[in-house]
Amino acid sequence: MTNGNEELYSLLVPLAEDRLIVPRACVAEVVRFAAPEHEDGAHNWMLGNVTWNGRPLPVVSFEGLLDKEVPAATGRTRIVVFYASTGQLKTGFFGVLTQGFPQLVRVNEEVLQLHTTEGWPKGAPVHCRVKMINEFPLIPDLERLEALLARESLQA
Repeated sequence: MTNGNEELYSLLVPLAEDRLIVPRACVAEVVRFAAPEHEDGAHNWMLGNVTWNGRPLPVVSFEGLLDKEVPAATGRTRIVVFYASTGQLKTGFFGVLTQGFPQLVRVNEEVLQLHTTEGWPKGAPVHCRVKMINEFPLIPDLERLEALLARESLQA
């Protein structure tokens, strides 16, 4: 961003103990939670596939990707459906488990500052943590997440 007037519509995606911040344009839809069909031998972060718009949608737990406990589903649990942008996923989409509804926010360089580039496991799909007023959300590395998903056998 070159000046403080340029804004990006983003979503704050609530996790169990954290939040992700992603551009709104990366998200196709937010859907009600349905229990994924889990395959034996998959990583704990790979929850399985759900059927979304007549196609299989691989669903992950970001907490699991950070080597934290995968949260149990509650009445507020949703799946945020992301567009796959690298061409590595045949499905064209993937889902991330969320613990509530994402919040729409507008961000610009005046309210968003780099906080840290450390604090998660090596290889985790995270670019950095930012400070945004009183929030400290993570910026996920969606390309790395897609690469991790592409290596899983659950994608269609």
